[in-house]
Amino acid sequence: MPTHKDQRRQEAASRRAAMPASDRERAALDLAEWIHTCPFRLEYDVTVAAYVPVGTEPGSVPAGSGVAPTAMLDALLDRGVTVLLPVVPEGDPAPLDWARYTGPRSLETRRWGLLEPTGTRLGTAAIRAASVIFIPALAVDRTGIRLGRGAGYYDRSIAGLSAELVAVVYDDELVDSLPSDAHDVPVGWVLTPGGGFRELAAPRTDDSTD
Repeated sequence: MPTHKDQRRQEAASRRAAMPASDRERAALDLAEWIHTCPFRLEYDVTVAAYVPVGTEPGSVPAGSGVAPTAMLDALLDRGVTVLLPVVPEGDPAPLDWARYTGPRSLETRRWGLLEPTGTRLGTAAIRAASVIFIPALAVDRTGIRLGRGAGYYDRSIAGLSAELVAVVYDDELVDSLPSDAHDVPVGWVLTPGGGFRELAAPRTDDSTD
């Protein structure tokens, strides 16, 4: 039987699939612009972990668009920070590996069609150097509960870290409440194309297992 989370994932995927190409392109540009007014310190000695958006994720763009899907990553590079991107490990879901992003030419298409960095793999512990981590999500609620795709790669990778965790979603994907599991790692911030960076309330402490 589909869980409540599964239903919410299906709803989010349907909404994203119906989004006009022009709206996705505008969202990618807006997200990149928000990096220049980021509330966190982004300077030469700072490490940031992020990801390349794919499919209809915020920041992704239609084929043939004049906007690069790496627009937000390139804005981070413009700030002078070190940018780490995930490398999905082979086999069952496990903590993500990481490598440096140095520009669009440092990427290649790998597992599940994801764009991943081609540079030296730095290991799963490399993310501990990041003071800010941008995380993909299908939705996030106002207490920081994030709806991911269900495999748990990110929850395994960010558990116990002290970095600022930022879920990146479309404006209508910031919602009042989402189901959660005990292993879900809440985020402290959300970034949306229309609203920019917003700090979220402390997560609730119920025992929901949907």
